[in-house]
Amino acid sequence: MQARIICREAWELVAFGTNLLLRERRHRLAGRAAVRSGILALSVRTLDQRLIAAVGRHPSVRSVKLVGSRAESRATARSDWDFLIDTDDFGAVAADLPAVCAPLDPIAQQWDRLSSCYCWMLMLRGPVKIDLIFADQPHRHEPPWEPERRNLAAIDRHFWDWMLWLASKEAAGKEDLLASELEKLFHHLLAPLGVRRTPASVLEAVAAYRDARAQAEERFNWRVPRDLETEIASALNV
Repeated sequence: MQARIICREAWELVAFGTNLLLRERRHRLAGRAAVRSGILALSVRTLDQRLIAAVGRHPSVRSVKLVGSRAESRATARSDWDFLIDTDDFGAVAADLPAVCAPLDPIAQQWDRLSSCYCWMLMLRGPVKIDLIFADQPHRHEPPWEPERRNLAAIDRHFWDWMLWLASKEAAGKEDLLASELEKLFHHLLAPLGVRRTPASVLEAVAAYRDARAQAEERFNWRVPRDLETEIASALNV
């Protein structure tokens, strides 16, 4: 009997110690999450200053101005950051943009293929979408993608940037804009990959794209990096 009591007390002590360790671990994880959240919030609050400082250092940049919903205090959590860039030598600035934006540690950089003026698009971790708009530099809309091995990664960057932007419009209930953009997405990017019908939502677009990308990767014997997808898909729960 005494042995059973001792065993039970020993077991209770082990269980008590385990519970203490679990609670301590949960507190540590919660603390780390709070720190990460605080860092991210601070990073977002200072993003405009950091971007303006980075791009404004270029000798051919005359001004960098935050515009759009972020400047007008009507942005949602997923809204992008639009900056109007004025230059006295667009060619020089355009050539240097990857290096100029490097201090922001972007996970993707690219020109907008379908903008009416030149627009340099960045994606930061968060994810955060940034557009550098050169309003005085007209840009012709480019033709639909023609997938091949060397441009699969570029197509992937274009798709996920488009999805983050579209998700913000979907969340805002802009149904007409969403429908027209999904139609444009279909003709410009999804159909060239073999998708047969226009998706009705961001969720459908992601599912169709993943299937088509997998087939393209197999066809061209090439795998697209998943860093950008991981960042955006986790934020959109897709």
